[in-house]
Order: sequence, then structure tokens, then C-alpha cells
Amino acid sequence: MTTAQAAPLDQTANRPSDGLRHDWTRAEIEALFDLPFNDLLFEAQSVHRNHFDPNKVQLSQLLSIKTGGCPEDCGYCPQSAHHGADLKAGKLMDVEQVIEDARRAKEAGASRFCMGAAWRSPKDRDLDKVCAMIEGVKALGLETCVTLGMLDERQSARLKQAGLDYYNHNIDTSEEFYGEIITTRTYKDRLETLENVRNSGINVCCGGIVGMGESRTDRVGMLLTLATMPKHPESVPINLLVQVEGTPLFGEEAFDPIEFVRTIAVARILMPQSYVRLSAGRESMSDEMQALCFLAGANSIFYGEQLLTTPNPEANRDMALFQRLGIEPA
Repeated sequence: MTTAQAAPLDQTANRPSDGLRHDWTRAEIEALFDLPFNDLLFEAQSVHRNHFDPNKVQLSQLLSIKTGGCPEDCGYCPQSAHHGADLKAGKLMDVEQVIEDARRAKEAGASRFCMGAAWRSPKDRDLDKVCAMIEGVKALGLETCVTLGMLDERQSARLKQAGLDYYNHNIDTSEEFYGEIITTRTYKDRLETLENVRNSGINVCCGGIVGMGESRTDRVGMLLTLATMPKHPESVPINLLVQVEGTPLFGEEAFDPIEFVRTIAVARILMPQSYVRLSAGRESMSDEMQALCFLAGANSIFYGEQLLTTPNPEANRDMALFQRLGIEPA
């Protein structure tokens, strides 16, 4: 193995109390991306086996509890009020309906129930209902996750008091490319919300989106931000852009599947104890591509027929693939 290959995988240097590295450099991450594909997958699978059962995948289900009308201008999102996607704004769902949906998700095999609302940030009256949803879903024995936009310290503390397990707030891409995708909130805004969530004691779910026209340098930058956080996100969703007509990113060139698998593998090496989740975009992935992602260290998926407003593989297709691969739901 060459020096360029070995350096990023030094498992003894600069270990903090959690036993993980948080001092990755851009050059090290670039070197990982440049590895021959088979070498990269071997390293990623080796790291994965040191921390997880390689034949188990965690199942999460996502429900849009408040759809459309979002004041943000995220270029990938059909829920933005700035774009011309054919999506009508809806009201916040009733608590009882959300809990019933969570019950069905648990019966279908999900262990975590995620609730998403198209807000810039929640209002107090809305947070009251969301906290009731969290309490009701937890009472079913499910882990809870919400994504509600930006949070301040007080809002984060309220969600923690309600028993929230995870908060999702993606950084989406690199800081350098971020302004090409979103102008209504800054990269710093996102990092501040993540800090508020972490300080409240809630687990962090944070990843990004690939296939938005970014360069590999931007994918390196995104993973560098995540892997150098004082504590790695417990969940790292890697989304493949789902192109929706009426959004600014509709018509982007299709993303290379091998590069997507590379991104999964590098995320696994950088953040060995995090759940790396296949999120949006699985509907367009072949079984073979998903199998390579699992080999590269992905060990969580969003399960069910829909992710917020875009399609997802049907549950029976997922279970059929798991059976073929010898994978068990975790």
C-alpha cells in the first residue's frame, strides 16, 4: 500500500476520548476518494465490521407531518414556496393520525419513526403538537426523530424534554457550494442549529445530498465538515438527488452510481460508529447498486413507499432484496 493510501487509515493517531478521529484533513479525504474502488470498499467494509454487524440494516420510516409552503429556497426541494413544483401546502397533521401511522410503521418492521415539517423554524404552538407526537410515538416503543428546520436553544430543550431521540438537520453540501443551492439561510445557520441540538443532549442526524451539480471537491468538503465535528453525527443520511419538475435542479445530469458508492464508503471510514443511511433516491437505484452500498458500509435505510414528497421502494421490494443478500432488519 502506498503512503497516500495508508495515511488516511491510520487508526492510532490523535484519538480523543471516544476513540475516533475528528482531525481528518481535506488531503486525507481526497486520498480516500482516489483509492482504487476495490481497495476503498475493502477498507470501508473492514472498518464497518469493527463496529457493526455487517448483515444487519436499521429501518427508519419517514412521515411528512406538514407538507409544502416552505419559505426556504432550497433548489432541490418541491416543498419550497419559491418554486413551481405541483405541490399544495398542507396543515400540520393531527397528533392521533401521526401516532397511528407510527403504529403501522412499527408493525412493518421500522425501529425509528421520523417526522418532517416544511418550516424555516417551528412556532411555539406548532412545537406543542410536535412534542405530543414525540411522546405518543415513543410510547409505542419506537425511536423518534424530527426535522423542523432551524432551532434555538430553548426549542431544542423542549424537544429533549419531550423525549426526542434524534434531530435531523442536513448540511446538504460543502460550505463553498452551499450558496449555489440555498440563499435563504446560511451554512452557519445550519451549524448553529446542530450545536443547539447537540448541547441539549439530542442525538444528531446530519448528512447531505449528492448529484446536485457539485464537484467531488464539494463532496469531500461536506464529509470533512461532518467528520471533524467534536462528536460525529450518530446518523449520516446520504441522499441522491431526486429530480422534481418545477425545482431549479430538475434536469441535472444523472449522478454516477460508482461515485455514490465511493461517497458511502468514505463516510463509513471517516465516521466508523455512525449509522450511514441510504435516504432519498433509492427508488432509482438498482438492487446491485444498493448491495454495493451495503458492502461499502451503509447500514440504515428509509423504509416505506414515500419520503416526504418523493417515492421510495416499496417495503416488499426491500425485504426481497434483504433476503437475497442475507441481511436482517435491525
